[in-house]
Amino acid sequence: MLKIAVLVSGGGTNLQAILDAIDCGQLKNTEVTTVISNRKIAYALERAEKYQIDATYLSPREFESKESYAQELIRHIDSFQVDLIVLAGFLVILDKSFIRHFRNRIINIHPSLIPSFAGEGYYGLKVHEEALKRGVKLTGATVHIVDEITDHGPILYQKAVEVYPDDTAEVLQKRVMEQAEWTLLPQAINEFDIWSKLYK
Repeated sequence: MLKIAVLVSGGGTNLQAILDAIDCGQLKNTEVTTVISNRKIAYALERAEKYQIDATYLSPREFESKESYAQELIRHIDSFQVDLIVLAGFLVILDKSFIRHFRNRIINIHPSLIPSFAGEGYYGLKVHEEALKRGVKLTGATVHIVDEITDHGPILYQKAVEVYPDDTAEVLQKRVMEQAEWTLLPQAINEFDIWSKLYK
């Protein structure tokens, strides 16, 4: 059984895509054991509770340092004997100690075709606003392994999504989620045994 922890900051639509993939049998032998949010009022925590999954609020604001926050995250996740950590819209820059502890076992979904519109400051609607400003004809989503540099680690999967002339950032965001993010994330989890051997 592949045990995963999902870290989120908001509504948890990517979390829901994972749970739906488990429900329909697309993801076999996979269990979400804990969902962690840095925001107390995050709908993602409610989604977890509906599935009787541990739903934990842990905010870096309540710790003395990034390091002490990282140590508590590590302690909590290790208590669930997790194999894989999924960052699904988690708007916290993780301390290097956390990344080292779970080296090559953390993946992130980013709403662009990395390296475009990626790195510090590029998250949420900002990514899509910049894509529209630049006038790109294709955008998409990327699943990558997390390393010490934001949106930098090895790319595992990408999927392109068309941009239309009358798109708003909100419309484009929804299309990227529906056509790319909600497909790529379950795929990356499903193929963990394959790619994890390449990045030991």
